[in-house]
Amino acid sequence: MHIRDIFARHGTTFSFEFFPPKTAEGVAELFANIRELESLKPSFVSATYGAGGSTRELTHDLVVGLKTTTALDPMPHLTCVGHGRADIDAILERYAAAGISNIMTLRGDLPKNISAGTDPWSDFRYATQLVAHIKDFAGRRIHPDSRGFGIGVAGYPEGHSETPNRLIEIERLKAKVDAGADFIVTQLFFDNRDFYDFRSRCEMAGIRVPIIAGIMPVTSGPGMKRMAELALGARYPAPLLRAINRTGGDEESVRRVGVHWATEQSRDLLDHQVAGLHFYTLNRSTATREIYATLGVKDSRGLAG
Repeated sequence: MHIRDIFARHGTTFSFEFFPPKTAEGVAELFANIRELESLKPSFVSATYGAGGSTRELTHDLVVGLKTTTALDPMPHLTCVGHGRADIDAILERYAAAGISNIMTLRGDLPKNISAGTDPWSDFRYATQLVAHIKDFAGRRIHPDSRGFGIGVAGYPEGHSETPNRLIEIERLKAKVDAGADFIVTQLFFDNRDFYDFRSRCEMAGIRVPIIAGIMPVTSGPGMKRMAELALGARYPAPLLRAINRTGGDEESVRRVGVHWATEQSRDLLDHQVAGLHFYTLNRSTATREIYATLGVKDSRGLAG
Protein backbone atom coordinates (compact mmCIF):
# COMPACT_ATOMS: atom_id res chain seq x y z
CA MET A 1 0.00 0.00 0.00
CA HIS A 2 1.33 3.44 -0.92
CA ILE A 3 2.42 5.36 2.17
CA ARG A 4 -0.06 8.14 1.44
CA ASP A 5 -2.88 5.61 1.61
CA ILE A 6 -1.47 4.20 4.87
CA PHE A 7 -1.60 7.64 6.47
CA ALA A 8 -5.02 8.38 4.96
CA ARG A 9 -6.49 5.09 6.19
CA HIS A 10 -5.01 5.18 9.69
CA GLY A 11 -4.10 7.75 12.25
CA THR A 12 -0.80 7.19 14.02
CA THR A 13 1.29 4.52 12.28
CA PHE A 14 3.38 1.81 13.94
CA SER A 15 6.27 0.20 12.13
CA PHE A 16 9.35 -1.98 12.67
CA GLU A 17 12.83 -2.12 11.16
CA PHE A 18 14.85 -5.26 10.44
CA PHE A 19 18.22 -5.94 8.88
CA PRO A 20 19.03 -8.86 6.54
CA PRO A 21 20.92 -11.68 8.32
CA LYS A 22 23.97 -13.13 6.60
CA THR A 23 23.43 -16.78 7.58
CA ALA A 24 20.62 -19.31 7.17
CA GLU A 25 20.42 -19.60 10.96
CA GLY A 26 20.04 -15.84 11.27
CA VAL A 27 17.27 -15.81 8.67
CA ALA A 28 15.39 -18.56 10.50
CA GLU A 29 15.70 -16.71 13.82
CA LEU A 30 14.59 -13.43 12.26
CA PHE A 31 11.48 -14.93 10.70
CA ALA A 32 10.60 -16.59 14.02
CA ASN A 33 10.69 -13.13 15.62
CA ILE A 34 8.82 -11.63 12.68
CA ARG A 35 6.01 -14.14 13.20
CA GLU A 36 5.63 -12.87 16.75
CA LEU A 37 5.62 -9.24 15.63
CA GLU A 38 3.28 -9.95 12.72
CA SER A 39 0.41 -10.42 15.16
CA LEU A 40 0.80 -6.74 16.10
CA LYS A 41 -0.24 -5.83 12.53
CA PRO A 42 2.26 -3.01 11.90
CA SER A 43 1.48 -0.34 9.33
CA PHE A 44 4.68 -1.33 7.50
CA VAL A 45 8.12 -2.78 8.15
CA SER A 46 11.47 -1.66 6.73
CA ALA A 47 14.62 -3.56 5.77
CA THR A 48 18.06 -1.95 5.96
CA TYR A 49 20.53 -1.99 3.11
CA GLY A 50 24.25 -1.99 2.39
CA ALA A 51 25.58 -0.98 -0.98
CA GLY A 52 26.74 -3.59 -3.45
CA GLY A 53 27.34 -7.33 -3.64
CA SER A 54 25.67 -9.92 -1.46
CA THR A 55 24.31 -7.37 1.03
CA ARG A 56 22.17 -5.87 -1.70
CA GLU A 57 20.81 -9.30 -2.59
CA LEU A 58 20.16 -10.14 1.06
CA THR A 59 17.99 -7.04 1.40
CA HIS A 60 16.07 -7.91 -1.76
CA ASP A 61 15.57 -11.49 -0.60
CA LEU A 62 14.35 -10.35 2.81
CA VAL A 63 11.92 -7.83 1.31
CA VAL A 64 10.50 -10.29 -1.19
CA GLY A 65 10.30 -12.96 1.52
CA LEU A 66 8.31 -10.61 3.74
CA LYS A 67 6.05 -9.69 0.83
CA THR A 68 5.33 -13.27 -0.25
CA THR A 69 5.24 -15.23 3.02
CA THR A 70 3.77 -12.76 5.53
CA ALA A 71 0.93 -10.26 5.76
CA LEU A 72 3.45 -7.46 6.34
CA ASP A 73 3.99 -4.51 4.00
CA PRO A 74 7.79 -4.30 3.51
CA MET A 75 9.68 -1.10 2.71
CA PRO A 76 13.29 -1.58 1.52
CA HIS A 77 16.03 0.93 2.21
CA LEU A 78 17.96 2.18 -0.82
CA THR A 79 21.18 4.22 -0.73
CA CYS A 80 23.21 6.38 -3.08
CA VAL A 81 26.53 4.69 -2.32
CA GLY A 82 27.99 2.68 -5.18
CA HIS A 83 25.02 3.02 -7.51
CA GLY A 84 24.62 4.58 -10.94
CA ARG A 85 21.30 5.33 -12.59
CA ALA A 86 21.17 1.97 -14.34
CA ASP A 87 21.74 0.15 -11.02
CA ILE A 88 18.99 2.07 -9.30
CA ASP A 89 16.55 1.52 -12.16
CA ALA A 90 17.23 -2.21 -12.12
CA ILE A 91 16.56 -2.36 -8.37
CA LEU A 92 13.39 -0.29 -8.69
CA GLU A 93 12.11 -2.47 -11.51
CA ARG A 94 12.61 -5.59 -9.39
CA TYR A 95 10.76 -4.03 -6.48
CA ALA A 96 7.95 -2.77 -8.71
CA ALA A 97 7.56 -6.26 -10.19
CA ALA A 98 7.38 -7.70 -6.65
CA GLY A 99 4.60 -5.30 -5.71
CA ILE A 100 6.67 -3.16 -3.34
CA SER A 101 4.97 0.19 -2.80
CA ASN A 102 7.43 2.28 -0.78
CA ILE A 103 11.17 2.96 -0.58
CA MET A 104 13.22 4.43 2.28
CA THR A 105 15.78 6.65 0.54
CA LEU A 106 19.16 7.41 2.14
CA ARG A 107 22.54 8.78 1.16
CA GLY A 108 24.19 5.85 2.93
CA ASP A 109 27.50 5.42 4.73
CA LEU A 110 30.79 4.71 2.99
CA PRO A 111 31.78 1.02 2.91
CA LYS A 112 34.67 0.30 5.27
CA ASN A 113 36.59 -1.63 2.60
CA ILE A 114 36.37 0.98 -0.16
CA SER A 115 39.51 1.21 -2.30
CA ALA A 116 41.60 4.38 -2.26
CA GLY A 117 40.72 6.72 -5.09
CA THR A 118 37.30 5.13 -5.68
CA ASP A 119 34.35 7.49 -6.08
CA PRO A 120 31.55 5.81 -4.10
CA TRP A 121 28.84 8.20 -5.18
CA SER A 122 28.69 7.69 -8.95
CA ASP A 123 25.49 9.39 -10.20
CA PHE A 124 23.99 10.12 -6.78
CA ARG A 125 25.93 12.04 -4.17
CA TYR A 126 22.97 13.23 -2.10
CA ALA A 127 19.69 11.64 -1.05
CA THR A 128 17.86 14.56 -2.68
CA GLN A 129 19.10 13.39 -6.08
CA LEU A 130 18.01 9.82 -5.41
CA VAL A 131 14.59 10.97 -4.22
CA ALA A 132 14.07 12.93 -7.45
CA HIS A 133 15.17 9.94 -9.53
CA ILE A 134 12.79 7.55 -7.75
CA LYS A 135 9.98 10.09 -8.02
CA ASP A 136 10.53 10.19 -11.75
CA PHE A 137 10.51 6.40 -12.01
CA ALA A 138 6.75 6.08 -12.54
CA GLY A 139 6.97 8.31 -15.59
CA ARG A 140 9.81 6.33 -17.15
CA ARG A 141 8.84 2.77 -16.19
CA ILE A 142 5.68 0.82 -15.50
CA HIS A 143 4.75 0.74 -11.80
CA PRO A 144 1.59 -0.84 -10.34
CA ASP A 145 0.71 2.49 -8.70
CA SER A 146 0.49 5.44 -11.06
CA ARG A 147 2.03 7.60 -8.34
CA GLY A 148 5.12 5.42 -8.32
CA PHE A 149 6.81 4.53 -5.06
CA GLY A 150 6.05 6.25 -1.79
CA ILE A 151 9.33 7.76 -0.62
CA GLY A 152 10.69 8.11 2.89
CA VAL A 153 13.77 10.06 3.99
CA ALA A 154 15.75 10.34 7.23
CA GLY A 155 15.57 13.12 9.81
CA TYR A 156 17.93 13.82 12.71
CA PRO A 157 16.37 15.31 15.89
CA GLU A 158 19.81 15.51 17.53
CA GLY A 159 21.49 16.80 14.38
CA HIS A 160 23.68 15.06 11.82
CA SER A 161 27.38 14.91 12.58
CA GLU A 162 28.35 15.84 9.02
CA THR A 163 26.06 18.87 8.74
CA PRO A 164 27.75 22.23 9.52
CA ASN A 165 24.79 23.60 11.49
CA ARG A 166 21.12 22.97 12.23
CA LEU A 167 19.89 25.65 9.82
CA ILE A 168 21.60 23.96 6.88
CA GLU A 169 20.37 20.60 8.13
CA ILE A 170 16.72 21.68 7.87
CA GLU A 171 17.37 23.28 4.48
CA ARG A 172 18.70 19.96 3.20
CA LEU A 173 15.75 18.08 4.65
CA LYS A 174 13.37 20.56 3.01
CA ALA A 175 15.16 19.95 -0.31
CA LYS A 176 14.48 16.22 0.01
CA VAL A 177 10.81 16.86 0.67
CA ASP A 178 10.58 19.31 -2.22
CA ALA A 179 12.19 16.69 -4.47
CA GLY A 180 9.32 14.33 -3.74
CA ALA A 181 9.68 12.69 -0.31
CA ASP A 182 6.33 11.68 1.20
CA PHE A 183 7.37 11.26 4.84
CA ILE A 184 10.30 11.42 7.27
CA VAL A 185 11.55 8.77 9.70
CA THR A 186 13.88 10.09 12.39
CA GLN A 187 17.07 8.61 13.69
CA LEU A 188 16.71 7.18 17.19
CA PHE A 189 16.68 9.61 20.12
CA PHE A 190 16.14 9.34 23.87
CA ASP A 191 14.84 12.80 24.84
CA ASN A 192 11.46 13.69 23.35
CA ARG A 193 12.25 17.39 23.67
CA ASP A 194 14.74 16.92 20.85
CA PHE A 195 11.99 15.47 18.67
CA TYR A 196 9.47 18.19 19.47
CA ASP A 197 12.02 20.92 18.73
CA PHE A 198 12.94 19.18 15.46
CA ARG A 199 9.27 18.88 14.48
CA SER A 200 8.65 22.55 15.22
CA ARG A 201 11.64 23.64 13.15
CA CYS A 202 10.39 21.49 10.28
CA GLU A 203 6.99 23.17 10.48
CA MET A 204 8.59 26.62 10.43
CA ALA A 205 10.60 25.61 7.36
CA GLY A 206 7.43 24.64 5.51
CA ILE A 207 7.92 20.87 5.79
CA ARG A 208 4.40 19.46 5.84
CA VAL A 209 4.92 15.71 5.39
CA PRO A 210 4.37 13.29 8.31
CA ILE A 211 7.34 12.85 10.68
CA ILE A 212 7.66 9.39 12.22
CA ALA A 213 9.68 9.07 15.43
CA GLY A 214 12.42 6.42 15.59
CA ILE A 215 12.55 4.47 18.87
CA MET A 216 15.19 1.96 20.02
CA PRO A 217 15.06 0.70 23.61
CA VAL A 218 18.31 0.13 25.47
CA THR A 219 18.51 -3.61 26.16
CA SER A 220 22.11 -4.02 27.37
CA GLY A 221 25.18 -2.08 28.44
CA PRO A 222 27.22 -3.02 25.36
CA GLY A 223 24.19 -2.27 23.22
CA MET A 224 24.26 1.35 24.43
CA LYS A 225 27.73 1.79 22.96
CA ARG A 226 26.68 0.21 19.68
CA MET A 227 23.65 2.50 19.52
CA ALA A 228 25.84 5.56 19.93
CA GLU A 229 27.92 4.40 16.96
CA LEU A 230 24.91 3.52 14.81
CA ALA A 231 23.16 6.78 15.57
CA LEU A 232 26.21 8.94 14.87
CA GLY A 233 26.50 9.90 18.54
CA ALA A 234 23.15 9.37 20.30
CA ARG A 235 22.69 11.60 23.34
CA TYR A 236 21.74 9.74 26.51
CA PRO A 237 19.86 12.00 28.96
CA ALA A 238 21.19 12.10 32.52
CA PRO A 239 18.01 10.58 34.05
CA LEU A 240 18.35 7.56 31.77
CA LEU A 241 22.04 7.17 32.63
CA ARG A 242 21.30 7.47 36.36
CA ALA A 243 18.64 4.76 36.09
CA ILE A 244 21.04 2.47 34.23
CA ASN A 245 23.83 3.17 36.74
CA ARG A 246 21.52 2.12 39.57
CA THR A 247 21.33 -1.38 38.07
CA GLY A 248 24.98 -2.00 38.90
CA GLY A 249 25.44 -3.48 35.46
CA ASP A 250 22.91 -6.29 35.88
CA GLU A 251 21.87 -7.00 32.29
CA GLU A 252 18.23 -7.90 32.99
CA SER A 253 17.82 -4.76 35.09
CA VAL A 254 19.40 -2.66 32.32
CA ARG A 255 16.94 -4.21 29.87
CA ARG A 256 13.96 -3.40 32.09
CA VAL A 257 15.12 0.20 32.50
CA GLY A 258 15.56 0.56 28.73
CA VAL A 259 12.17 -0.89 27.89
CA HIS A 260 10.48 1.29 30.52
CA TRP A 261 12.19 4.41 29.15
CA ALA A 262 11.19 3.60 25.55
CA THR A 263 7.63 2.89 26.68
CA GLU A 264 7.37 6.27 28.41
CA GLN A 265 8.87 7.94 25.34
CA SER A 266 6.26 6.27 23.16
CA ARG A 267 3.39 7.16 25.49
CA ASP A 268 4.45 10.81 25.59
CA LEU A 269 4.87 10.94 21.81
CA LEU A 270 1.41 9.48 21.31
CA ASP A 271 -0.01 12.06 23.73
CA HIS A 272 1.59 14.75 21.57
CA GLN A 273 0.08 13.53 18.30
CA VAL A 274 3.17 11.98 16.74
CA ALA A 275 2.54 10.87 13.15
CA GLY A 276 4.02 7.45 13.80
CA LEU A 277 6.38 5.31 15.87
CA HIS A 278 9.13 3.33 14.12
CA PHE A 279 10.84 0.71 16.29
CA TYR A 280 14.43 -0.28 15.55
CA THR A 281 14.09 -3.91 16.60
CA LEU A 282 17.63 -5.22 15.96
CA ASN A 283 15.80 -8.30 14.63
CA ARG A 284 14.33 -9.11 18.04
CA SER A 285 10.72 -9.07 19.17
CA THR A 286 10.61 -9.18 22.98
CA ALA A 287 11.20 -5.51 23.84
CA THR A 288 8.84 -4.25 21.14
CA ARG A 289 6.07 -6.60 22.24
CA GLU A 290 6.51 -5.53 25.88
CA ILE A 291 6.24 -1.87 24.91
CA TYR A 292 3.06 -2.54 22.97
CA ALA A 293 1.52 -4.48 25.83
CA THR A 294 2.19 -1.64 28.28
CA LEU A 295 0.88 0.99 25.87
CA GLY A 296 -2.29 -1.05 25.41
CA VAL A 297 -1.99 -1.13 21.64
CA LYS A 298 -4.12 -3.97 20.27
CA ASP A 299 -3.83 -3.32 16.54
CA SER A 300 -0.77 -1.36 15.44
CA ARG A 301 -1.97 -0.72 11.90
CA GLY A 302 -2.96 2.67 13.21
CA LEU A 303 -4.80 4.60 15.88
CA ALA A 304 -7.82 6.67 15.06
CA GLY A 305 -6.63 10.18 14.37
